[in-house]
Amino acid sequence: MSLFSIGLSGLNAAQNALYATSNNISNVYTPGYNRELVLLGERGVGNGVQVNDIQRQFDQYVAEQLNQSTSNASALQAYETQVSQIDNLLADQEAGLAPLIQNFFSSLEDLAGAPSDPSSRQGVIGSADTLSAQFRSFQQYLDDMQNGINGQISDEITQINNTAEQIANLNREIALAKAKQGEAPNALLNQRDQLVAELSERIDVKLSVQESGTYNLSIGNGQPLVAGTRSFELEAVESKTDPSRLVVGYHDSAGNLVELKSKNIQGGTLGGLLNFREETLDKTQNELGRLAVSLAQAFNEQHRAGVDLNGDAGEDLFAIGSPRLYSHADNTGTATLSVAFGDVEGLTTSDYTVTVVDPATGEFAITRKDNGETVNAILDANNQLSFGGVVVTIDDPAQLAVNDRFEVQPTRYAAGGMEMLIRDTAEIAAGSAAGSGNNENALALQELQNQSLVSGNATFSQAYASLVGDVGNRTNIVKVNLAAQQGLQEQLSAVQQSVSGVDLNEEAANLIRFQQYFQANAKVIEVGSTVLDSILGLR
Repeated sequence: MSLFSIGLSGLNAAQNALYATSNNISNVYTPGYNRELVLLGERGVGNGVQVNDIQRQFDQYVAEQLNQSTSNASALQAYETQVSQIDNLLADQEAGLAPLIQNFFSSLEDLAGAPSDPSSRQGVIGSADTLSAQFRSFQQYLDDMQNGINGQISDEITQINNTAEQIANLNREIALAKAKQGEAPNALLNQRDQLVAELSERIDVKLSVQESGTYNLSIGNGQPLVAGTRSFELEAVESKTDPSRLVVGYHDSAGNLVELKSKNIQGGTLGGLLNFREETLDKTQNELGRLAVSLAQAFNEQHRAGVDLNGDAGEDLFAIGSPRLYSHADNTGTATLSVAFGDVEGLTTSDYTVTVVDPATGEFAITRKDNGETVNAILDANNQLSFGGVVVTIDDPAQLAVNDRFEVQPTRYAAGGMEMLIRDTAEIAAGSAAGSGNNENALALQELQNQSLVSGNATFSQAYASLVGDVGNRTNIVKVNLAAQQGLQEQLSAVQQSVSGVDLNEEAANLIRFQQYFQANAKVIEVGSTVLDSILGLR
């Protein structure tokens, strides 16, 4: 083996080392780039050096931990962004409902003090108008949030599909590169791992690395999102139980569109949005609606017991939004169901699923959606089911089919229909049957503020304070969990960077070292040339 060959092998090794070092430096700020390290080995005894590998500094275990942490943090961030809006809305000391409820009762106190005074009567109408308008405003705000969640779900699903398709394409490119070159280009591997990291920000994915190096990704209960070179699309679809909301649909291998349960979609922005909607947004709307219904029904009942200045019996003070009932999209029966409020003390903050067990006997399974508890209800002689503060009427039970399902939302949209009905001050029923000008009914109306009329266990002010406190506590918990998860994410990111990140100081030193290595090998070739010239000169 000549000095030329040994020197040339060294030059080749030095060039590869310089190339890798330069590539590291130039990609120091490239997202997803993993530092490269040239591995050298002896090319036989006394035969110079060879490049065994240009190794990508990547730790799969650390990467998966970081992706999981990123997924959790993204979910909490999405949740925190949304729940903070509700917390700020409800807890506002000036724009919240608490001061308006108090103002309404203060106007009733003024009415009791001067039951025939037109200004005190107008004060009741004005404060009732303001209170009901604020209920409607809150409802509209929360409705807008529901619509916003629908839009964000669609956007997230579009991005998830695009990323999954890119990963499947990279699986194909990597396999082809391995078949041609024996090894996949590090750049392709970096791109694929970066896409998996980006996907984790949107949804929690489980990664399975095949022996061939192919990435398979799954979501939910194991539904494949990427399997080799194929990706499976998600789709934002109308819920079969509630067409007003979008849920996640999944296209399986047979091309069927299956609705995935929201509770099975965890992690990432998508999981955080779905969790927030079911855990906080729905419940907040239901609690607000329950408060509105309880207040409206109590005042309507008491007002009807009084007499106005014209000597007539009082009429309803407030209108209120009605309960809603949706038929499941897969129902086969043709019966028509309707729903109305019943005993409002039985109202909860839950929605209900009504499932037909046996149409012949009128047997139904009624389940609370918030905790899964079974609610007992019997179909009466009027073809009515009474539960949870509502009454469901079935026009023809014989037309129901086994397993037909219906979703009942007693209070979700009630606050949006709240409105003060009386415009004429004379029609305020402040008096009793004993005299239209007395204040007995005004006092009774005022006394409603001290009665536990919200589900039979809370006053109006207590119920609203409980709602504010519940949302506030949830907001604080999410913020604490988010801070903890972000701290863990930072730690894992530091570990990942210690393995895969580029240190400019280290690379600058390597650049000098490999430059000297190159120059030394060039000197070997130069010495070899001198020796050869000397030998030829001897001849």
